[in-house]
Amino acid sequence: MAGIKYDIVEKVGVLSENSSGWTKELNFISWNGRNPKFDIRDWDPEHDKMGKGLTLTKDELLKLRELLNSMDF
Repeated sequence: MAGIKYDIVEKVGVLSENSSGWTKELNFISWNGRNPKFDIRDWDPEHDKMGKGLTLTKDELLKLRELLNSMDF
């Protein structure tokens, strides 16, 4: 993405992988030099290209965990 700088501070984990090798990942990323946030999005194998994603603060991630834990699967 042109004009957007990012630094993957921590690779937390891979959620899935598609047939072309792209992975959906949870990472801790600093966008444009700002404080890092948790981020869920698709990445190409080299982490040069990315899909649209969702960024979450630590509090939002904790709330998401709480909501997921309360669900009956």
